[in-house]
Amino acid sequence: MLEERMGDCWSRTKDQFDNLEKHTQWGIEFVEKYTKFVKERSEIETNYAKQIRNLSKKYQPKKNSKEEEESKYTFCRAFLTTLNELNDYAGQHEVISEDLTSHIITELTRYLQELKTERKSHFHDGRKAQQHIESSWKQLEASKKRFERECKEAERAQQYFEKMDADINVTKADVEKARQQAQMRHQMANDSKSEYAAYLQKFNQEQNEHYYTVIPNIFQKLQDMEEKRIERISVCMKKFADVDRQVLPIVGKCLDGMTNAAESIEPKADSKQVVESFKSGFEPPGDVEFEDYGQAMKRTVSETSLSNTKESKEKPGGKTKGKLWPFIKNKNKGSVPEDFSHLPPEQRRKKLQGKIDELSKDIQKEMDQRDALTKMKDVYIKNPQMGDPASVDPRLTEIGQNIEKLQSEVQKFEGWLAEVEERMPSKSDSQRKSGLYETQNSTTVSNNCAQDRESPDGSYTEEQNSEVQVKAQPIPTPTTTTEFDDEFDDEEVLPTIGTCKALYPFEGHNEGTISVAEGELLYVIEEDKGDGWTRVRRNEDEEGYVPTSYVEVFLETNAKGQW
Repeated sequence: MLEERMGDCWSRTKDQFDNLEKHTQWGIEFVEKYTKFVKERSEIETNYAKQIRNLSKKYQPKKNSKEEEESKYTFCRAFLTTLNELNDYAGQHEVISEDLTSHIITELTRYLQELKTERKSHFHDGRKAQQHIESSWKQLEASKKRFERECKEAERAQQYFEKMDADINVTKADVEKARQQAQMRHQMANDSKSEYAAYLQKFNQEQNEHYYTVIPNIFQKLQDMEEKRIERISVCMKKFADVDRQVLPIVGKCLDGMTNAAESIEPKADSKQVVESFKSGFEPPGDVEFEDYGQAMKRTVSETSLSNTKESKEKPGGKTKGKLWPFIKNKNKGSVPEDFSHLPPEQRRKKLQGKIDELSKDIQKEMDQRDALTKMKDVYIKNPQMGDPASVDPRLTEIGQNIEKLQSEVQKFEGWLAEVEERMPSKSDSQRKSGLYETQNSTTVSNNCAQDRESPDGSYTEEQNSEVQVKAQPIPTPTTTTEFDDEFDDEEVLPTIGTCKALYPFEGHNEGTISVAEGELLYVIEEDKGDGWTRVRRNEDEEGYVPTSYVEVFLETNAKGQW
């Protein structure tokens, strides 16, 4: 019965250890599962940040491209700011990934090793305690059986002695021998009894310690271990939320930056920038003359009229070149001229000025390098052990050549810039001409230079001289349509009052005009009377009108005084 009772106790203890072992193993697996969950979340944040950075990088403006010029617009700058803020926003997701890795994944991985080691230690102690109590029980059982056997042997020896003592036929020596045997058996029984009592006392003490101290302590350690595990999971879950919460202020600043960038967009400023970027410097065309077909003998067509008489005769069924200069497309798709002569005056001036500024910066860089090398050479001269002064001379010579080359480039571009600024109309000229347009006859219609602003292929250039043609000033229209006829009817030869130089080529297709080439020298026989036309003579037989803005007039002093 006692053995069965002890067996039941040990079985129940073993079952408890089995239950605890399964539960703690499940707890470890849960920690591993949560660690894997956080690791996957960290990888998601890393991949998301990488994709956001790639997206931001993809739409960043490329260097030396058209997108750099677009940065002068507020909406382009706002988009660039948005991309930069988005890049910072991606950085915060990287921070989340790093914090999850360092504060949770690494900590839990290390804790898992500690937890497994601690759990193994506790169950090892439990198994050891169980084995110890079972060993003590076996020793107790062995001493008990030995005591029982010795008692039986002592009783048999006593019975044998009594039997021998009662038998008269047995010698005294045999009786004495039986008596001594009985006494020895009794002594052995007494020793076994003492041993059994000692083992029993020891077992009871160990059993009491086992069930009331050792096992409870092991269970308590397992309970503490489990509570620490749960507490660690709780802390990690809190950190999981805090990692996101810590980056929210910076994420908010990134979003605020995007909002501020959007609010900084100025539509009016951008539209003004477009106007400034594409302002050509041309003046609006003048009025188109009224062509009175009822007076066929006296009519004359302005050189700047949209309908060219000769072209109409040559191409009766074709379309007239009636495009105004703001809408003419430049079909010259070849290489860009170095002097930007393919551009309108205002755009050319800006390009030339930008080129000069760029060259000036390059010159300054070269000069800074030269100064630095000069100082280095002085140091080498004073301290020869630091270096050879002659080793710097080749580089100084190269820099000097670069500076001379850049300075010559600057002079070249400054010359082109001065030429453009000289040819561009001043504000006073524009105001004077615009006033002239307003006072013209109400029967005239506006067109001043559609033909001469447009080459046969529809571009700004004419006869492979885009620079000059772009600079051409508007051709004012004579005040009356019959003025040329009246003046040419007069056979009187007018005297020469000065000379002029053609600044631009002019094709005198219309009646009363004369064609001139750029740079051609002509005689002035009649000064501009305010209608924008100057009368010139090439030789005794060729004379006619040219736009005043197309020539540079040099009047003789006495002749100018007469007029």
